[in-house]
Amino acid sequence: MPPYYSLIFPVFNEQENIPELYNRIKSVSKHFSSSVEYIFINDGSTDLTLKILLRLRTQDKKIKIINFSRNFGHQLAVTAGIDYASGAYLAILDADLQDPPELLPKFFNKLNQGYNVVYAIRRDRKENVLMKFCYSFFYRLLRLLTNIEIPLDSGDFCVLDSKASQLLRKMPERNRFIRGLRSWIGLRQIGIEYERAERFGGTTKYSLKKLFRLAFDGIFSFSYLPLQLLSTLGFLVFSFSVLFSLAVVYIRFFTTFFVPGFATTVILIMFTSGLNLLSLGIVGEYIGRIYDEVKQRPRYIVESVIGIKSKE
Repeated sequence: MPPYYSLIFPVFNEQENIPELYNRIKSVSKHFSSSVEYIFINDGSTDLTLKILLRLRTQDKKIKIINFSRNFGHQLAVTAGIDYASGAYLAILDADLQDPPELLPKFFNKLNQGYNVVYAIRRDRKENVLMKFCYSFFYRLLRLLTNIEIPLDSGDFCVLDSKASQLLRKMPERNRFIRGLRSWIGLRQIGIEYERAERFGGTTKYSLKKLFRLAFDGIFSFSYLPLQLLSTLGFLVFSFSVLFSLAVVYIRFFTTFFVPGFATTVILIMFTSGLNLLSLGIVGEYIGRIYDEVKQRPRYIVESVIGIKSKE
């Protein structure tokens, strides 16, 4: 008989956190009304993560493991967990214990009240001031640019019913932004505030580069506004270049200051070239995503599964 609850944990080099995570989810699961499975997606870990998971599975067969062939990234690990989960209710949590498993009964209770999606809203973060500002700025910029309403300060921590999870499984895109896709499907959704804890152990696996990549996926996957702004930006830069050209003419004929080639160099390089590069960069982001979709490569490669029926 399939489990009723599926708890999904993407893991990448989380050897310090998994034993404590397991103890806490095992304790929380006692409050569930039906059977449960714990799905760990090993996203190409190079430490003892997989060995620890295998050892725990010898003690508890509810632990199921999806082992990627390499590191494909957090969003695709979450995607694989959704694809392989068999429960009617799904929960997505990070393995670093910043998303407290103790909140799950409260979240699942909202599903029982008729909601399809219950997502967590981060009331506070245990991070430095700069990171708090960057996250806050990103979410507000995302809301301004995108054509759907993505709740402010909400992450991937959420629970889904079978209808919502089935809809997410049908979405084939490769550059994934789960919280955006979750908002895009609509249905009945509600947010619950919580105070995000500090990472229990280890260090964050989201480098600045990965955070920017995730931010770009969020913006370019759900908004055409950057493309639409190019024409406005082009008009503004053109207008400014005309005014600047008039200033250069004035300097040439009505002052004693003049450097040969000054007008050509400044006007052509500072404005035309800068605008072209910016435009190419924005268009390139969209073309790159089209290229990824056209290649039709698998979103992720599963090297092995343990405790789960293979989909191949």
